Amino acid sequence: MSCIDLHSHSTVSDGSLAPADLIRHAAQQGVKVLALTDHDDVAGLSAARTAAQSVGISLIAGAEISVTWRDRTLHIVGLKIDPHYPEMQQGLRAIRDGRVGRAAKIAEALAQSGIDGSLEGAYGFVRENIISRTHFACFLVSRGYAGNMKNVFKKFLVKGRPGYVPHRWAALADVVRWIKDSGGRAVLAHPGRYGLGGTTLRQLLEEFRALGGDALEVVSGSHTPEMTQRFAGLAAEYGFLASCGSDYHGPDRGYGEIGRIPPLPPGCAPVWHDWPEAAVLAVSAA
Repeated sequence: MSCIDLHSHSTVSDGSLAPADLIRHAAQQGVKVLALTDHDDVAGLSAARTAAQSVGISLIAGAEISVTWRDRTLHIVGLKIDPHYPEMQQGLRAIRDGRVGRAAKIAEALAQSGIDGSLEGAYGFVRENIISRTHFACFLVSRGYAGNMKNVFKKFLVKGRPGYVPHRWAALADVVRWIKDSGGRAVLAHPGRYGLGGTTLRQLLEEFRALGGDALEVVSGSHTPEMTQRFAGLAAEYGFLASCGSDYHGPDRGYGEIGRIPPLPPGCAPVWHDWPEAAVLAVSAA
């Protein structure tokens, strides 16, 4: 298992643990370097950093930012960003504002399918600033419309299902620029989840590289071993660094456990290869 995990979520977005609780749980799981990458928000980083100092974890400032690319939703993780960078703050605020409008449309779509009260129900699961599909999923599961989080997404919240609504997020070029200009590294999150055909995937990788993208999330909590090997090869082919992350959302959210991900495959160049925090990993491996 890995002692570095560069993709996790707290109650600031759609996780179920508060930032400080997330840090303490990560420490219990043996994580030494953790990135907090809440969706479109960096409000949890201050509390997370204080907690990380108390338990000996190196915290990486991050965010998972929503992107629209060719009418598809993608996620770009920014690692080692400056959360106070003005353009980053403005861009994330605009995305969060857009989430409010999308939530109202999701509720309208569900109401047309006979499911009333979903907007109020979803907000009942919101702990901080972000309203997401996960909060609608929690509401639907609580009302018995599906047995678990994975099934409720497939049944209601993905394209072609009753609660799906199209939405325009930020442009890929803008998000990569915010991350890079703030001093961070831009990582294409869980590329195996997008269902892209071979040609379209390569077009995305070429564009991401041309825009200054740095890395692929080779190891992800949602990747199969076959996906991991595939994206390790593509990272090497396109000259990307490799990242790894559980995409942990909490013990009740149906995602993988924090820190319980395999190491990067041999031959990968880690996204953390030149980070001072990497010294902690070397000591842990010794």
